[in-house]
Amino acid sequence: MSTVPAEALPTGAPAVRTGATADDEAAPLAPRARLLPALAAVYRAQLSRARVARIPLLFVATFQSIGIMVLMRGVVDGGSEARAVVAGSTVLVVAFVALNLLAQYFGQLRATGGLDHYATLPVPPAAVVLGAAGAYASFTVPGTAVTAVAGSVLFGLPLGHLWILAAVVPLAGAALAGLGAALGLLAPRPELATLLGQLGMSAALLLGVLPAERLPEPIGWARDLLPSTYGVEALARTFDRSPDWAAVALDLAVCGVVGVVSLALATWAYRRAAVR
Repeated sequence: MSTVPAEALPTGAPAVRTGATADDEAAPLAPRARLLPALAAVYRAQLSRARVARIPLLFVATFQSIGIMVLMRGVVDGGSEARAVVAGSTVLVVAFVALNLLAQYFGQLRATGGLDHYATLPVPPAAVVLGAAGAYASFTVPGTAVTAVAGSVLFGLPLGHLWILAAVVPLAGAALAGLGAALGLLAPRPELATLLGQLGMSAALLLGVLPAERLPEPIGWARDLLPSTYGVEALARTFDRSPDWAAVALDLAVCGVVGVVSLALATWAYRRAAVR
């Protein structure tokens, strides 16, 4: 039996392969995306997805917080209690979106199999959690600014230090968004995720808006465990004529540490839910 060299075959005729190596049988997979590019892609996708509901969400969250301040105006005149009410109502806007709505979103995503879509992509789990959390927290920026200004005018508080919102909103948003994502991913049913999100927002309302000195001691301990408490304290301190910036920085640092822990918990919960 004779063989014909490949050079003797007519032009366009396929060459006969006598064997295949292991590298030829399995094509290499695409490299895993880096964290920052994947995070930016997920953030933009989530921002575009929720853009339709942005105005209603902002209106509801802002109107709710301003309404609470108007009601509290008949009970609180000024001083430290007024600062606590305004700061708590401002951070409540963040809790409504970053905690409550994000818990519902991840609960529905898990129930409908949406996590399977992300699991097939070469995207790090942290990018999915951080991208969604950042997108939802971004919706709260206009509402928190409007609420803080309206509350300051309503209670006669100084407006000169409201620039601190540039630190309070992302830090408190990270802490609350991580908690909301973890609740939604760990809940066995979407209805339970919705319930947990509502309970979390109610805790932020009762423990954040009400002045700390009026709370019973056991409830005060629970207030210290709430992630948003330190953002509320940092914002409330800046309403003083001469704020204690060291205490403000300490509150923001604690809020940032809590945010890192809650986002790490949410990332673990995502991995756990994605492999099931």
